[in-house]
Amino acid sequence: MVTSTWKRYVYPCWKPTLDNEGENSSSRGGDPGGSVDGLWWYKDLGHHVNGEFSMAVIQANNILEDQSQLESGSMSLIEAGPQGTFVGIYDGHAGAEAARFINDRLFENVKKFTSEDQVMSADVIRKAYLATEEEFLSLVRKQWQTRPQIASVGSCCLVGIICSGMLYIANAGDSRAVLGKRERALKDVKAVQLSSEHNASLVSVREELRSLHPDDPNVVVLKHKVWRVKGIIQVSRSIGDAYLKRAEFNREPLLPKFRFPGTFQKPILLAEPSIFVQKLLPEDQFLIFASDGLWEHLSNQEAVDIVSSCEHHGIARKLIKAALQEAAKKREMRYADLKRIDRGVRRHFHDDITVIVLFLDSHLISRSSFRAPVVSIKGGGGGP
Repeated sequence: MVTSTWKRYVYPCWKPTLDNEGENSSSRGGDPGGSVDGLWWYKDLGHHVNGEFSMAVIQANNILEDQSQLESGSMSLIEAGPQGTFVGIYDGHAGAEAARFINDRLFENVKKFTSEDQVMSADVIRKAYLATEEEFLSLVRKQWQTRPQIASVGSCCLVGIICSGMLYIANAGDSRAVLGKRERALKDVKAVQLSSEHNASLVSVREELRSLHPDDPNVVVLKHKVWRVKGIIQVSRSIGDAYLKRAEFNREPLLPKFRFPGTFQKPILLAEPSIFVQKLLPEDQFLIFASDGLWEHLSNQEAVDIVSSCEHHGIARKLIKAALQEAAKKREMRYADLKRIDRGVRRHFHDDITVIVLFLDSHLISRSSFRAPVVSIKGGGGGP
């Protein structure tokens, strides 16, 4: 039985265009580095080592705080090293500096540690996260006297890597990776969430924080009906947020809203990601990577239903449009009216949203020695 919700999302898939959004700024093939149309950035369709991909970003903040990238080709600094695909979603907060820094450094650190270990692994990814964190905190320390507010800037960090037939998902924060898996018996595509989230709204996260900081009764505080770490921030893991990692930054001239009384001996937030590893199977159809702005308005299964029922071209934009339609509906307004609201004011209706959909070709995934053309693209117009 087809539900009305499912029909509402899937019906637009049979229309020839996305209400012409963005059609004036790219052909069907699109620009190799992506296209910009107002608050949109998108790459409707491209090829990676293991299949096809679609990327899109919609801006809501005055400055785009979401950053993202897709890298396909060598996963190491050694020419004979493993080939694969790397996806990163970096959802910044209190500014874009940390997300931009991760966009420049994290993949480079992954390649460095893959070269050293001569293999891709969960340990390589963990070391790359922690190295990127240390590099950013070093930058904060250097700029503290002239730009103290950089100590308040941080970013969630979601990474997906396909390499040698294995899938690695790493997450610090509340972005999310969802797998579309074909159910052989039912011929449906089931949503399987692969990433662990670190948000104080979750009981398990609050319990983890309290166990790590048993002497701090205010490590999580319910403020205006929202659970926050130290009454300030919702995520419990991130890269950056130096004021919650090093006590030396919890003082003036940092803005009062980021400071809290007392000191601390160990970091309150962690940069170490939760990592999930599994072998890819033929029934694994696609992966959706998105910042929390998408999941605020769409469930995992709703997103998977849209992707599994539509053509690949432009699917990332279709997912974002479905989320925006829900955001408009919640505010009892028309989507056409929401589209007219400019950045900054737009943030009152929805967050910056970034989506990358990776389609998985099991024949390509099984060819571990396959040398495909290198792809390097950064969402939001960071260049090809």
